[in-house]
Amino acid sequence: MKAYLSVDVDGSPIAQARHLAVSFLSTVRDTHDIPVTDSTVEIVQLIVSELVTNARKYAPGPALLELHVTGSTLRIELWDSNPLPPSVKAPDPGRIGQHGLEIVTALAQSITIEATPPGKRIVATVVLAKA
Repeated sequence: MKAYLSVDVDGSPIAQARHLAVSFLSTVRDTHDIPVTDSTVEIVQLIVSELVTNARKYAPGPALLELHVTGSTLRIELWDSNPLPPSVKAPDPGRIGQHGLEIVTALAQSITIEATPPGKRIVATVVLAKA
């Protein structure tokens, strides 16, 4: 089961991405009988928000968000047009902003970043239900 959202520089893609995540996970829970807790939905919304926010902020062109469930694992993929990988900044309690990758890394089971022409793909996985 998959869901897609094209993210461009106009409109409100962050809110759209969050709504897509909620709708998709509701379908997964209700139609495919995979347990998805409310806290997992909130975690996925936060991960999606951070990835889409960074794509809008740092990538010069459109991006594509894909949500994909295999078994009890959700794969969140974001393709954008910026070839530079994001980097985690050194801890600084006084820093405002630029914590997106730290947040995604803390919440996801795994995260990978790979170069893909013309930019990159970031993949975060989240376990929806214990197998």
